[in-house]
Amino acid sequence: MIEDAVRHALSEDLGRAGDVTSIATIPDGMPARAVMVARQAGTIAGLPLAVTAFRMLAPDIEIEAGARDGDTVTKGQPLLTFAGSARAVLSAERVALNYVGRLSGIATLTANYVKETAGTKLRICCTRKTTPGLRALEKYAVRCGGGFNHRFGLDDAILIKDNHIAVAGSIAAVLTRARAVAGHLVKIEIEVDTLDQLREVLATGLADVVLLDNMDIPTLREAVALTAGRVVLEVSGGVTVERIAEIAKTGVDYASSGALTHSAPNFDVALDIEV
Repeated sequence: MIEDAVRHALSEDLGRAGDVTSIATIPDGMPARAVMVARQAGTIAGLPLAVTAFRMLAPDIEIEAGARDGDTVTKGQPLLTFAGSARAVLSAERVALNYVGRLSGIATLTANYVKETAGTKLRICCTRKTTPGLRALEKYAVRCGGGFNHRFGLDDAILIKDNHIAVAGSIAAVLTRARAVAGHLVKIEIEVDTLDQLREVLATGLADVVLLDNMDIPTLREAVALTAGRVVLEVSGGVTVERIAEIAKTGVDYASSGALTHSAPNFDVALDIEV
């Protein structure tokens, strides 16, 4: 999968004629040494994609690792050192940096969330709000930051949301239908907006997980007390890094945030060339 993603990205960048600037200005066979450097502190992800990008253009390139995915790095820390074809290094540079910058940004934001939940049982999860075509890589970056993955797709588990309930007619009806067709390894999760809806779900005894959507902190505490461990509780909506510590203290099991993947700032990383 990494090779397919990198090959596509290189094809997109090199186009029909390749890196015409490097071809025109760098003699064929000229060697270069390059160092990928973190320009900020954070958590790293995406280094295998960077390595793949350089190796695809220069299979014999020498690479030394200064960090691994999941590591916490400091500003100015070398991440990877390359020695090989100058043309290849320059041609693969942007693809490599794009992947490391994007995925390290996700890993760093996730790590910030996780740090705020220290000492609690809460697990931070991502969502399906990912860049089309990059879902598996972005969810991998969440794991590098200490988070956990929610569904990878619509076929992973049954997640009943408000529109499903509206079409089915009621909470009891939609859960009964779901349980009738779910395999013994398939989990059923249902979204609720109120404590009354939570009570309806608990009365059926048919759900494995309840998604508490856009509830304030006092209501989350009530939901935990009402549930008393009978189902797993997940929180969504308004799950920000500023609010996550309060959410964790309520006693819920999971919190999912689309921001981990759709709003993570790019991680500042650069490639310094030494001819």
